[in-house]
Amino acid sequence: MREIKFIDLKSQYLSIKHEIDNAIQEVLMSSAFAGGPFVKKFEEDFAKIHGANFCSGVNNGTSALHIVFMAINMSRGDEVIIPANTFIATPASVSLQGGKPVFVDCSEDDFNIDVDKIEKAITPKTKAILPVHLYGQPAQMGRINEIAKKHNLVVVEDCAQAHMAEYEGKKVGNFGISGCFSFYPGKNLGAYGEGGAVICNDEEFWKRIQAIKEHGSFKKYYHEYLGHNYRLEGIQGAILDVKLKYIEAWTDTRRKNADLYRKYLSDIPEIILPKESKNVKHVYHLFVIRSKKRDELGRFLNENGIQTSIHYPIPCHLQHSYKFMGYKEGDFPVSEMLSKEILSLPMSEQLKEDEIIYIAEKIRVFFAK
Repeated sequence: MREIKFIDLKSQYLSIKHEIDNAIQEVLMSSAFAGGPFVKKFEEDFAKIHGANFCSGVNNGTSALHIVFMAINMSRGDEVIIPANTFIATPASVSLQGGKPVFVDCSEDDFNIDVDKIEKAITPKTKAILPVHLYGQPAQMGRINEIAKKHNLVVVEDCAQAHMAEYEGKKVGNFGISGCFSFYPGKNLGAYGEGGAVICNDEEFWKRIQAIKEHGSFKKYYHEYLGHNYRLEGIQGAILDVKLKYIEAWTDTRRKNADLYRKYLSDIPEIILPKESKNVKHVYHLFVIRSKKRDELGRFLNENGIQTSIHYPIPCHLQHSYKFMGYKEGDFPVSEMLSKEILSLPMSEQLKEDEIIYIAEKIRVFFAK
């Protein structure tokens, strides 16, 4: 039986093995394991390719969000508006700093926060809006920034799934005070372990981020305030800098693969394909379809060697970890509906057209039964 992996990290590594191996050896020979010149080089290159002035590499995407909320002096009880349809790290980064995530339902069109519902969620305690560019599609940052400006709110972008994505020709991460990225191995730009980054355009804010990730220190062993050990490892910085050279080509391939999926799946009425907003560049971290028979379809594809996943089976407000907030089923109907219908198909720059054809054929077989 044919096997199609959800994402093929081994094939990606083999395609750039010589460069990766050399980069790792350089770090080993230099002993620059925690921070150091390889991380600094990556930070400079990552900021440049995203059109930002500054970048601070950190140990993962959750830390990237958390460190920003520390840097904006979020206090206990401060509220942050967040989409209900996202990964748990988004609200957790607020909660762990003493803030209160205020969930807003998502749009059925792009899976992102429903901008029309944001203002209703604003209270005197609201400090920030945290839009998520889910699955690689930018949220509607123009309208979000208008609302934020009107109510004097900070905007922090969760770009964990949106490396190289654009809103109206501008890279995400540049619309608020900062953009927070994840380099989890399965991301469009993935480390061989964990990693993350914060990009921004204000030097003083960047310096504060740099200090917080180093135990609140601008100078070794001199600590201005409380911080964390959130540094990016040298080996991960070197690996990511190699991969960064390929991210534009890889992004183009992902977009082409999304077009191929649409070509071969568009005439199947039992599924709904993802929409791409007219004013954005979607980078397809995930290709997420919808079906009323999601669970049965997913099992059938897995039985036929096609790996699938669900992002995400339970909305944040219904997770046990947020039971204390008192949300109940029915509070965010669109997010809840989508959680029962969404199915992520294999997507990567390693995916081939014949594999997409095979996936489409199996989906047809399923609905013909």
